[in-house]
Amino acid sequence: MTQTGSKVAVVTGGARGIGAAIAARLAADGARVAIVDLDGESAQKTAAEITAQSGEAVGFACNVAEEASVADAIARITDRWAGVDILVNNAGVIRDNLLFRMSVSDWDTVLGVHLRGSFLWARAVQAHMVEQRWGKIVNLSSTSAYGSRGQANYSAAKAGLQGFTRTLAIELGKFNINVNAIAPGFIETDMTRATAERVGMSFEEFEAKYAPSIPLQRIGQPADIANTVAFLTSDQSSYITGQIINVSGGPSH
Repeated sequence: MTQTGSKVAVVTGGARGIGAAIAARLAADGARVAIVDLDGESAQKTAAEITAQSGEAVGFACNVAEEASVADAIARITDRWAGVDILVNNAGVIRDNLLFRMSVSDWDTVLGVHLRGSFLWARAVQAHMVEQRWGKIVNLSSTSAYGSRGQANYSAAKAGLQGFTRTLAIELGKFNINVNAIAPGFIETDMTRATAERVGMSFEEFEAKYAPSIPLQRIGQPADIANTVAFLTSDQSSYITGQIINVSGGPSH
């Protein structure tokens, strides 16, 4: 068992993809994991898969962009485990389009899930972390924060999360709470498959086109992000806060 053992971790958007990989890794390291997802049934299914591997996890339905839904979820989690030690703000959606085609709904949905959702969850858990003088918050940004055609909403949200991360690190540092962000590059997920479809390519064509531009010459896997989260939520990273860590196979900007 690693230093995350016995800790209570919340992973938003944890039912599939990167979130599910993070939840599984934290559970394997001994954490008790609350898998939060808009799709509560899928969250419970992922939790059951973790439990079958001798981990401890429970799935909770939650719309991260709605204050009442977050309040209800945090109440159920803390009623079960009496506190929260680790928060991974991973929930995300895409509504890609060029600016002149992007609707207000496309904009609001993406900013709501990524930014508002991260704010609501961080605000909810910080009270527990401040009281116990220990906590880890990891926000999932993206290398798209540096600009990505057809993703004005997503890029803005992910860039906003970087400023949010640095500010929380400043505010919460005196309470021994570390706040960092991970900016994944090209990771194989349902979301990147949807991006390939949007530009009219199969995923294999999409991968073949972009992998050569990555210094490591390959795309990443959800486990690459989960491994980084495991480090950032352990005591081994206790002097790291307010940082944006690119997990992208090498510099590209």
